[in-house]
Amino acid sequence: MIIVTGGAGFIGSNLVAALNARGRRDIVICDYLGADDKWRNLAQRRIAEILDPADLFSYMRSCADGAPYRHIEAVFHLGANSSTTESDVDLILSQNFRFSLDLWHLCTEQKVRFIYASSAATYGHGEVGFVDGLDAEQLCRLKPLNPYGWSKHLFDQRVADLAMDPGTRPPQYAGLKFFNVYGPNEHHKGLMKSVVAQKYSLAERGKPVTLFKSYRPAYDNGGQRRDFIYVRDCADVMLWLLDNPKVNGLFNLGTGKARSFADLAQALFAALGTDPKIEYIDMPETIRGKYQYFTEADISQLRSAGYTAPFTSLEAGIADYVNNYLTASDPYL
Repeated sequence: MIIVTGGAGFIGSNLVAALNARGRRDIVICDYLGADDKWRNLAQRRIAEILDPADLFSYMRSCADGAPYRHIEAVFHLGANSSTTESDVDLILSQNFRFSLDLWHLCTEQKVRFIYASSAATYGHGEVGFVDGLDAEQLCRLKPLNPYGWSKHLFDQRVADLAMDPGTRPPQYAGLKFFNVYGPNEHHKGLMKSVVAQKYSLAERGKPVTLFKSYRPAYDNGGQRRDFIYVRDCADVMLWLLDNPKVNGLFNLGTGKARSFADLAQALFAALGTDPKIEYIDMPETIRGKYQYFTEADISQLRSAGYTAPFTSLEAGIADYVNNYLTASDPYL
């Protein structure tokens, strides 16, 4: 079986859909569902079990003790507190660092493959570039801007140490530094939804899409750039890792091509078949000093490891997202 932590979430539910498309039904979801509509992300999925995160370790130990029909092939650890504005650092560390480390040790003990979510938030402003990998010296140079990014960075650093000894690492270990992911099944994320999803609600009602003004001469208003990646591509990379158990490391997961927020707005209006309306607004002073003007994944290591599939263009991804999900009567994957 395959365990997916955060399997009811945005990226996790897309991975589960991709596994279902392969005919996999032996999927165990580990997640909090809460009282909102997050359950709808799984409503069309075929799964074997849903666990509360508090029960994950005992469940895995029961599998190791010979529970019938339970052989764990791999753990995709995608669950996390992903709020970049969370101020409770103890909570962030408990959920994103200590839980992850305990799961790493258990996968090592049980010889279970371990694929986990890191984040491009580990790069901070990106002043030292966006070079991935488990080189300890390179990792020490990164300066995350918030507790979320730091918690992910802290775990990456620990993985770099533990991976040096075959006795302290799982049979496969791979981390993915997700860049700006967008796509279906992110409705539950509220203010943490992708820019595409947030701006769609304006464009769909015929209102101007609002973008921040630039405060750097090198960038036009709306010219700030991000590496936007369609969630379907993220699922494809994770399936590729499942198919290639000898691939280990820490990999950037973006398209390798930064695009501007203005490009995103233009693609959104094009998908809706309406004339673009863009309004540039002041950036709050509280974030001006921390705002990232440019992110772009260096995907050379992923390519060198053997992943050759092309990534979806921003225009094609937004068109698919808008026409097949956001405007649909049932917007869920």
